[in-house]
Amino acid sequence: MSRLRPCRYRDLSKVAEAVGFHWARKSGSHNTFRNQEGRIVVIPDHGSRDLVRPLVRKIIRDMALSVEDYHRLLDDM
Repeated sequence: MSRLRPCRYRDLSKVAEAVGFHWARKSGSHNTFRNQEGRIVVIPDHGSRDLVRPLVRKIIRDMALSVEDYHRLLDDM
């Protein structure tokens, strides 16, 4: 298993949009994304700071992605 790379909100939101999620709303610094099936993913926007690995792992798990798929999508951007 490869080590999970942390990323910023901007990159993680692009990954979410690439797998079919679209921005639904914002509450404070938290952005909510929703897909066609109704699945919801909340991604915090902390500006230029990287999101911590456990949080990134939870978000990609909520998007039903594997770590390898996540890395592949980041590399494609």
